[in-house]
Amino acid sequence: METFARVFLTAKDTEHRLCEVSRVPLQPHTWEDWLNYVFVDPHKQNQTVIGFGGALTDAAAETLAKLSEDKQQELITAYFDRDKGIGYSLGRVNINSCDFSSDMYTYCDEGDVSLRSFSLAHDLRYKIPFIKRALSATAGDLALFASPWSPPAWMKDNKDMLYGGKLLPKYRDAWARYFVKFIEHYAAEGIPLWGITVQNEPLASQTWESCIYTAEEERDFIRDHLGPMLHTSGHGRVKLIAWDHNRGVMYERARVILSDPGAAHYVWGIGYHWYCSESYENVSLVRESFPGTHLLFTEGCHGPYDRARLNEWWVGEMYGMALIQDMNRGCEGWCDWNILLDEYGGPNHVGNCCFAPVHADTEKNELIYTTPYYYLGHFSKFVRPGYRRIACSTSNDTILAAAFRDPARGQGTVDGTVIVLMNKTAEEKPAKVQIEDREITYVMPPNSIATMIVDTQ
Repeated sequence: METFARVFLTAKDTEHRLCEVSRVPLQPHTWEDWLNYVFVDPHKQNQTVIGFGGALTDAAAETLAKLSEDKQQELITAYFDRDKGIGYSLGRVNINSCDFSSDMYTYCDEGDVSLRSFSLAHDLRYKIPFIKRALSATAGDLALFASPWSPPAWMKDNKDMLYGGKLLPKYRDAWARYFVKFIEHYAAEGIPLWGITVQNEPLASQTWESCIYTAEEERDFIRDHLGPMLHTSGHGRVKLIAWDHNRGVMYERARVILSDPGAAHYVWGIGYHWYCSESYENVSLVRESFPGTHLLFTEGCHGPYDRARLNEWWVGEMYGMALIQDMNRGCEGWCDWNILLDEYGGPNHVGNCCFAPVHADTEKNELIYTTPYYYLGHFSKFVRPGYRRIACSTSNDTILAAAFRDPARGQGTVDGTVIVLMNKTAEEKPAKVQIEDREITYVMPPNSIATMIVDTQ
């Protein structure tokens, strides 16, 4: 019986895209070339992985509907089939419209505080059929969380879903019940929700759907309205995620909300985005300061859209770096933004167009796979829900690395260990991966990412 590592590679200026390129045997550890080591300790286990995925927005659903049936199926397979695609297991959906919708909409009539008029008629045309296809492709193994960009305009002080504004205090209970209605109506369509976030980007007053909450306002809304409403309506199992904005402010937001026992009682975790700054240290700080709190990356994308830059390699590397850094700091799941956009970076009803891992040329009926699709796939395809992150360190900073293990493979073996390596330089970089008393020797091509899967046969 030989223990070896199957190596899957994506590399710039080659044809390798998530290709299995070699099987490298594990040899006795030598300490040769010690400056190029990646050290993996499968016995030091950390957070359990929830999954990796992206957002199933109106824009993605509407773009998909413009393609032929065979191209639609290609896209579903590419994202959600574990064997033929990259096996997404996490997804995000919008409550009410967001910027990546073709129009503004809500689910109930103007001024209907009772919410008796609540209807999913808008979502039933494109978004819900799309989500059902994704669920079917994963055999239901898709953790979906939902986020609002804005309450209905009549619930806000600026009487507009756009340009920030705030939820009026007199409508806090009605807005909390709105979440419950959304959960129940989606469940009735056969779409169970795993989680919800309180508000997308609650400190950003945008030209698109947005709503401002201070940390104290979000804390109080969770403690006095949304949390109790979820529990009394029988939906306490739905994970409640606070913040849902950038890493830069996530510790301060978490401190205010989680230091209040009443609010903390209802909060499953802190969600965050990557815009404005990297601030990876704040992910670690929340993990260390509030060890019972879960961490979820809830959105990231690159923009503004420029079709001439569609295939720039560095965008994939930006994803790879964030995935490795976030997971190494305690993140449990990582969710990209739109999984599909059209040839103009939309549709988007306010012109805020951006990039996605896959774009559709709807005029030519073609799908264009960009580098983020492959970099994401090096995690989502091989690091499955339930895997545990394990200790991993490097002897220099030219190779980034993260390691995971399938706990079902049992103790006392290195089988089921998954190591993701990334070389973001323009030169070949040798890497020696040490696991216990053995090592894997591999030369990383320039600008590449590789996933190694250790097995014995």
